[in-house]
Amino acid sequence: MSLRQIEPKQRGLLIVNSHPEGAAQTVRRTWEAIPARTDGRRPVALILGHSAGYGLATLLTGLRRHGIRGIGVAFETADTGRRTATAGWYRTAAAARLAAEAGHDIRFVNADAFSADAKSHVADLLEEHYGPVDHLIYSLAAPRRTDPGSGTVHHSVIKPLGAPYEAPALDFSGPDPKVSWARIEPGTDEETRATVAVMGGDDWNLWIRALAGRGLLAEKFTTAALTYVGSEVTAPVYRQGTIGAAKEHLEQTARDLNDSALLKEKDGRAFTVVAGAAVTQASSAIPSIALYTAFLHTVLGPRGFRTPAEQAADLWDQLEGRTPLVLDETGRIRLDGWELDDEVQDRVRELWADPQRGLEASRSGADWFMNEVRGLYGWNVDTVAYDQPAETDIPWPTPR
Repeated sequence: MSLRQIEPKQRGLLIVNSHPEGAAQTVRRTWEAIPARTDGRRPVALILGHSAGYGLATLLTGLRRHGIRGIGVAFETADTGRRTATAGWYRTAAAARLAAEAGHDIRFVNADAFSADAKSHVADLLEEHYGPVDHLIYSLAAPRRTDPGSGTVHHSVIKPLGAPYEAPALDFSGPDPKVSWARIEPGTDEETRATVAVMGGDDWNLWIRALAGRGLLAEKFTTAALTYVGSEVTAPVYRQGTIGAAKEHLEQTARDLNDSALLKEKDGRAFTVVAGAAVTQASSAIPSIALYTAFLHTVLGPRGFRTPAEQAADLWDQLEGRTPLVLDETGRIRLDGWELDDEVQDRVRELWADPQRGLEASRSGADWFMNEVRGLYGWNVDTVAYDQPAETDIPWPTPR
């Protein structure tokens, strides 16, 4: 037991502790907003990166709408006594409780998904409890990856390519949000290769081969890796930068998988899935993305800005054949039409053209963004009594 009073430790957009009850409430709110519908088959799913962002949304919507069975994998840290557990740890515990209450069969593995040991352990669990996988959702976002073959540790970077990047950014260092300017020097070839090694398709491919080697790909197996394209406003630091190079590798991996004997013999499919903008722990670390997202939310309003869970519901319905696939000319599933609508982007560019005036017109969007960031860690949740001690030593969920 570790009942103690905790307060957020925050510097700008960086928050280094989390609130267990607040994190649990954010998961419950997402869960309750998803229309329940579990008629029909209950597919076996493996969700890699289930504890945050789109991975968490895909887990919750898969359970709530399609009754998925299977395994979620994430790499989270327990309460140490000096620091709380990570928010993803608390979110996983909350998701497990909700799943158990609803009678769903889901297990959670806390491990480095990049490792060979994690792949072997997950395959063991699948063999024992579920059998072949119908859907593998790949939603890993990490700053580093150890290559399981060579032992080399690769570190990803967020940098432009070819020329420095200068753009406005949202600055939360003072009492009120303000516009600052970010300048980032271009990434080197070595940094680009390392970012591709972390965030490209190599590990996705290894997971599928590991499952295939154990006979764990179901007939008509489908796998989907989450990606992002975004606006031309942020393209220099995102789609045209080191991360963009990794995303292009991910997309090439999908094409290679579709051409592979592994998937053809199962009549399987591999997709990259282009999601729309969202406030996630990963996206909030990218310069200028916060300001862009605040402007986007101002333009669309809360009803027009689609949540990760709403987008994940569209994804599951497409993967399960309840609605037609929405594919672009390269075969990617597109969930981002609401963001890249021409009229929406024109209005965002107007705000971006004079970011200081844009921020003045988007104060509510900036406040919303900061509140969303804090909510990722379980803070600023209106139903939580933050003035009361909280139990921070929450166990990782084990199957019942």
